[in-house]
Amino acid sequence: MPGVTVRPITDQSGDSHFCEVFFENVQLGPDALVGDEGGGWEQVTAELAFERSGPERLYSSIALFDEWLAYVRTPQGRTPQAQRLAGKILSQLAPLRAMSVAITEKLTRGESPVVEAALVKDLGTGVEQLIPAAIADDLFSRADSDVPAELLNTLNYITQVAPSYSLRGGTRDILRGMIARGLGLR
Repeated sequence: MPGVTVRPITDQSGDSHFCEVFFENVQLGPDALVGDEGGGWEQVTAELAFERSGPERLYSSIALFDEWLAYVRTPQGRTPQAQRLAGKILSQLAPLRAMSVAITEKLTRGESPVVEAALVKDLGTGVEQLIPAAIADDLFSRADSDVPAELLNTLNYITQVAPSYSLRGGTRDILRGMIARGLGLR
């Protein structure tokens, strides 16, 4: 549309998942209204709740976790330490996913679970960033070098992008402030 400029934002891994969008003298007709007139704030907070807590949101590191699990299931990859680590990660992912689904249900009922979404995002980010760090510790503590190259490549990629997980959808400071306010602590 005339007056709209879109510029990709390239991250350190070379991918462009987000863009800057500039509007210069853009005129829209009444048929361009999204949602209800005057309901923009509710729309934005609902979208942020979806972004912060969608079930898929928790799985930014899941490709690495799945690949590592496949390796851990092989005779050369199976160790007691790896099995304990798999249990630790799974025991954190399962309740987070259940919380995420519960938030999605609230959103479909028209509720605004701002605090709950912030909590899931904050806890979920911790798990998403734990996965590459813990898997790196596991893989690099092994004496032998029979770790598949594809697994190491995936680990390298996820390790590069994992720091960004705590920025999207609100930084931890913002999220924890929202949680504290929602709990009446500030």
